[in-house]
Amino acid sequence: MELDLTSVLAMTALTVSISGAVFITDTVVRRDDAVGRIWAGAFLAGPLALLAFLVWAQDRSAWWAVAIGNAAFVSTISMMWLGCRRYNERRMGVASAAVTAGAALVAVVVLVAGPHGGDWAGAGETYALLAVFGVLGCVECLRGALRATRVAWTLAVVLALHSAFCLVRLVVFVAAGPDSAFFVTWLSTIPASFVTVTLTIVALVTASVLRAGRVPIRGLRMLTGPRARTAAEMARATGADSGVLVAEQFWIALQGLLTRASWHNELVAVFAVRVDDLQRIATAFGTEAASDIARAWRESVRHHVPAAARVGEDGPSALLVSTVVVSAADARRAAERISQGAFEDLRTVPGAVLPTVGVGVALTDEQGWDATALVARARATSLGGEAVAGPADGLDPARP
Repeated sequence: MELDLTSVLAMTALTVSISGAVFITDTVVRRDDAVGRIWAGAFLAGPLALLAFLVWAQDRSAWWAVAIGNAAFVSTISMMWLGCRRYNERRMGVASAAVTAGAALVAVVVLVAGPHGGDWAGAGETYALLAVFGVLGCVECLRGALRATRVAWTLAVVLALHSAFCLVRLVVFVAAGPDSAFFVTWLSTIPASFVTVTLTIVALVTASVLRAGRVPIRGLRMLTGPRARTAAEMARATGADSGVLVAEQFWIALQGLLTRASWHNELVAVFAVRVDDLQRIATAFGTEAASDIARAWRESVRHHVPAAARVGEDGPSALLVSTVVVSAADARRAAERISQGAFEDLRTVPGAVLPTVGVGVALTDEQGWDATALVARARATSLGGEAVAGPADGLDPARP
């Protein structure tokens, strides 16, 4: 079957545009947080890139469209990576500058070449940046809060495969040229369009599911913005009335506890409590069901931790707890109380689908007085810890 360039680009543009419109519309309706807005920007840049390439396919004298297309295409992949960094609560300054610089670079290369640059002006730089940003996005999907959900693993695989495809394009483009038989058959614009459609569909589904999983704590985070004016709102923003501190407040409290405990050589325990499957529950049963489960889980952790413990957020589906304990056995008993309490409390939520809950613990007599080491150890043990409440209604009980 013969496929002409214009038809393939039109089909790809239609698919990417519909996917982008769905995600962007949902973002506007939800009044989404920063992660959703960044990913919406990626889904907006995708149709722009394909529209520019479609203009170029129709009129080869429109060389400026290649500059727009290359810049928008690089922005699509790089903003997916940027959204993943935001999801993992990592610093954005340098990363944002890199995204802007990458898009500007590929555009400037085409503009400098001008109308004599040809159809493949800036192609090498574009392929290289797509490969780099794809690898960065893949790595980001396998760390931090994203690592805790297997949905992000799917995006990581697709980004890795797309990066490999772009890397092969770059090597063949440089070594044999765009007119070589291998490049035309396997790596030209038409096969690349099918790769783009696949990436877009997977990214849409994955981003939608990941965004749904952030719903349970989004309301609390919104109160830390300019609208948190009244005393009651400020109390909710810092966790004073909910009993759950925002991440920054918890880390300050943990550092203070470790400092005081080290003076008296007291034993400090840090617990990591995580709940899996919220994303899938939100997708399958609605965000209200996921919010009910998240609310009950947070209340259960507060109820079953020691009275003097401090509880803080650790991403969209995890909590951290710090307290002084008498011994390692005392810490294990506290972990068991949290586990059993979560199991019993979640069973009482009307119509709830039981998620998987994991509890990990780290002690200063093993990890020292370093807050980062303690939290890292607690997170690691919660990822490999015992599942105290198994998913129901056909959800896969396996833990990542």
